[in-house]
Amino acid sequence: MSSAAAKPKVAFYWCASCGGCEESVVDLAEGVLDVLNAVEIVFWPVAMDFKKKDVEAVAAGAIAIAFVNGAIRTSEQAEMARLLRAKSRIVVAYGACAQLGGIPGLSNQFDREQTLAVVYEKAPTVVNESGVRPAPRYEEQGRVVTLPQFHQVVRSLDQVIEVDYTVPGCPPTPKILGKALGALLSDAPSPKGTVLAPDAALCEECPRRDSKPQELTYKAFKRPHETLMDPTVCFLAQGVVCMGPATRGGCEALCVAGAMPCTGCFGPTSRVKDQGAKMLSSIASLIEAKEDKTIQDTLAGIPDPVGTFYRYGLAKSLLRGRAKEIVK
Repeated sequence: MSSAAAKPKVAFYWCASCGGCEESVVDLAEGVLDVLNAVEIVFWPVAMDFKKKDVEAVAAGAIAIAFVNGAIRTSEQAEMARLLRAKSRIVVAYGACAQLGGIPGLSNQFDREQTLAVVYEKAPTVVNESGVRPAPRYEEQGRVVTLPQFHQVVRSLDQVIEVDYTVPGCPPTPKILGKALGALLSDAPSPKGTVLAPDAALCEECPRRDSKPQELTYKAFKRPHETLMDPTVCFLAQGVVCMGPATRGGCEALCVAGAMPCTGCFGPTSRVKDQGAKMLSSIASLIEAKEDKTIQDTLAGIPDPVGTFYRYGLAKSLLRGRAKEIVK
C-alpha cells in the first residue's frame, strides 16, 4: 500500500457562505504543507478540479473527515450535505454559517417571496420590468436547464444532517483549525458533539477584561463609529454592545485587538442555550431607565437588535420565527 493510500481521506465543501472559511484553510500558510502531508484531499472543488461524481464514486465511509462550511439554503446544498454525510465517517460543521446559520441566516426574518422580490425585482440596481425570475427547470427547443430550488429558510448544517464536530468562527482562526485537525486525526479524538474550541466566554481571554466593572448600568448605547473610545477599557463599560459575555472564546480576541467589539461569531458556550437571548437578558436588566419613553430612548442606540444579538445565530435561535413552509 502506498503512503498516499494510507492517508486519511479529507473533503472540503462550501455551501451558503462568503468563502472566508475556504480562505482560512489557506491561511494556515506553511501549515498547509503539514496538512497535505497528513491527509489526502479527495474533494475540494473551490481549490481543485473535483466534481460531484468524484464523491459519488467513493464507498460509504471512505472519506475520513468532511469539513462542510456554509449554511443550507438551496436544494443543491442540502443534497451535497447528505451525500458527504453518507460518504464520510466524520462530518465537521466548519465555521459560523454551518454551525449557526451565520450571516445568511439573517434572511430568515423574511420569507422566500420577499427575498426573491427584492433581489430580482425591487432592488435599486435591478431593471426587470417583466418580473422574470430563475426557474428550477427551463426547457427551450428540446434543451433543458435546471437550477437548485431556493428553500424557504436558511438552516444550519445540523438541521439537515447529523454533525459530529463543530469548528466555530467567521472564519475559524488558523490556530483553531490546526488544533481541530490535530484532535480529529489523533488516536483519541474528542467525544462526538464537541465544539473544538475552548468552552469559556471570550471575556476570559479579552485584553480589556480587567477594566470591566463589577456593576454596570446603561443610560444610553453607542455604536463604535459614534464615539472616540478608550482603547484599554471594556466596551460594555463604555456603552458599546459587545457579545463577549455570551460568546465562546478561542478566537484570540482578534476583533477586540482591532478596536472593535465582539459580534459573536464563535457561538455560545455549552452553558448558553440561546446566545442572543443571553445577551438581551443581561443588557435589559442593566438599563437604568424605568419608564417606557426613556427605555425606548436608551434602546434607540441599538437600531438593529436582530443584527446585533443574532448576527450569526438566528437560524438556531429559540426565538426564531416559524416559517410558513419549510422545504426539505
